Amino acid sequence: MRFHNLNQNAPGWQTLSDTEGFANPFAEVHIVKVTTPMRPEGATWTVVHRKGACVVAPMTAEGNLLLIRQERIPIRSSIWEFPAGQIDPSGEHDDALIRETALRELREECGHELAPGGELLPLGMFFSSPGIMDEHNYLFVARPIVPSPNGPEPEAAEAIGECRAFTPAEFRQMIASGEIRDANTLAAFARMTAMGIL
Repeated sequence: MRFHNLNQNAPGWQTLSDTEGFANPFAEVHIVKVTTPMRPEGATWTVVHRKGACVVAPMTAEGNLLLIRQERIPIRSSIWEFPAGQIDPSGEHDDALIRETALRELREECGHELAPGGELLPLGMFFSSPGIMDEHNYLFVARPIVPSPNGPEPEAAEAIGECRAFTPAEFRQMIASGEIRDANTLAAFARMTAMGIL
């Protein structure tokens, strides 16, 4: 199973071997040996393959940002983050499906949707942890947002404790104090700041 085709050999790179160690519907772990421009003798590496995902920064008409507080089992903690979710691999490079995924996560995890005339503004893509995995996330701002008629509809595996709006000043303070620790949320904030949205 391959989730996407981002792992193509660029000039100066060659895959010598690739052995699957583990796979489930969410991730694959491979041991690869690859030659690189700086390692022509080859390097052996553990690589985790993951589906691409969407991260959406929900913004109210007043300019406040919605965050969810979600349990994260790997770190044994609940943390504040923007809603996010994986893209079906069949639509990995389909702009319409990527946008649909972002709006779905906004609705399911936050219980909000775009207001009439609202926009879903793309902020580009980033790699969340390229030292170990190929997961890549598409960033969006959804603005302005309004509550959806059915409220939040999280998936069965999700444990979302609350959804709250924060002013940009509160949001910045939460980053400065280390209260916001999620890479997706930090990346979206950095991109919004660089693009003059915040």
